[in-house]
Amino acid sequence: MALPHSKKTRALLAYLAVVGRPQRREHLCSLFWGLTDDPRASLRWSLHKLRRLTNTADCKRLVADRHSVLLDPDMIDLDFASVSSCRSGKINTLDTVDLEALVAASRGEFLPDLCLPRCPSFEAWRLYHQNIARRWHIEILRRLAERLQDRPEKRSIYQAMLESLTEEEPGEAAVPPVPAWYPAEAASRFGRPVMPQSSQLPEGATPGSMTPARPQEIRFHTTPDGVRIAYAVCGQGAPIVRAAHWMSHLQYDWESPVWCHWIDALSDGMTLIRYDQRGNGLSDWDVGDISFEAMFSDLETVVDAAGLQRFTLLGVSQSCAVSVRYAVRHPDRVSGLVLYGGFVKGWQKRGNDHEVATHEAMTTLMREGWGQSNPVFRRLFTMTLIPGASPEQMDWFDELQRVTVRPENACRLHLAFGEINVAGLLSQVTVPTLVLHARDDAAVPFSSGREFATGIPGARFVDLDSANHILLAEEPAFAQLVREVKRFVVETTQP
Repeated sequence: MALPHSKKTRALLAYLAVVGRPQRREHLCSLFWGLTDDPRASLRWSLHKLRRLTNTADCKRLVADRHSVLLDPDMIDLDFASVSSCRSGKINTLDTVDLEALVAASRGEFLPDLCLPRCPSFEAWRLYHQNIARRWHIEILRRLAERLQDRPEKRSIYQAMLESLTEEEPGEAAVPPVPAWYPAEAASRFGRPVMPQSSQLPEGATPGSMTPARPQEIRFHTTPDGVRIAYAVCGQGAPIVRAAHWMSHLQYDWESPVWCHWIDALSDGMTLIRYDQRGNGLSDWDVGDISFEAMFSDLETVVDAAGLQRFTLLGVSQSCAVSVRYAVRHPDRVSGLVLYGGFVKGWQKRGNDHEVATHEAMTTLMREGWGQSNPVFRRLFTMTLIPGASPEQMDWFDELQRVTVRPENACRLHLAFGEINVAGLLSQVTVPTLVLHARDDAAVPFSSGREFATGIPGARFVDLDSANHILLAEEPAFAQLVREVKRFVVETTQP
């Protein structure tokens, strides 16, 4: 049948079909239309389109009342259900004919044309189920290849299909941890725990620790040039603003084993304000100006919107330079400046021809391969930023990069970072400053951190024993960073 042109409406249909349980209207609004002016009206419009597809005078498959929506699973034929509900034990009990029927039902990836990067919760749900389908498709093909040893012609067909799947994604198909928002009814239907198993978690993490302990509130404010910036507030205590860095997503970071421990630690006894810079995350993507001046303006906008008078300013990576600029322009509002993993000059300005050539090649990779479902291009950046991460953490970060920014904006941001140069501002910083840098950081040279510390009068420098640009929860360097930052905030905010 002809499906609606609206991608979100088609995605809603797929979501209702797979979950197979009544869904609260508020949940569906948040999942698909959280950023619109009237999400309930958008949901009503989509349901009107879907009723014309699913319902007839004598058959009501889609049922909606004032509170919930249900696509009756007993009244539809869902090919995904037969594949996704498989277990190794069940596969072994099926005969070869049934296994071949399951292969026939596995026609391509799960919802490949319904990628919604501006709907992070739906996108994570889609990717999770895509991995379920791929994993069991591979497992079924392996069983068939084993059973058909005496029928080489048929076996060769399934063996070729198996090799094509495993070549696209080397190693075992990894299923990412179940996000905290994942509906319990859907998890139980497919036999999945609502929280990830301990074997899927980073070392030292527990099933309840994959999201920060404190809730966050996401808000929006418009910059002078008309760009809507998303920012989040979390915790209580002395305010600390984390200036936007390379690729962030307020909601996806919240569920990520790469970033959630940062959010949790910095909102413990403090009020953490963080935001997505223009061009990525929950902030506007379609923007004309992605420059250093625009990054600085966005920081000013968020600080003013949050109503902050004095606060600690935290720069991470390229936002260290933005933070220096802000501290020089508004010294009366910055009680203390924390710079982690940053650089004074961008890659275009450091005078290293080899480095320039490398970054130009990386820009080409972004343009050609960033948006692909295969993470091989993004894995290059992941390995540079978190070489010490577990496979699960790398998988999360691969997807974080893909859903946070589209290829053209990734290229524009990367080029803008290359043009940064705040060398002339360092001597003008008058606020207390703490500089931290990982000793073996492969993304930003250790010497860049020292350049901040030697150029800013009175700055204190802390070197951290790590090779990760983004410090991971289990490493001692992260605990040291948290101790140093909290001590610095106490020292600089006391009357």
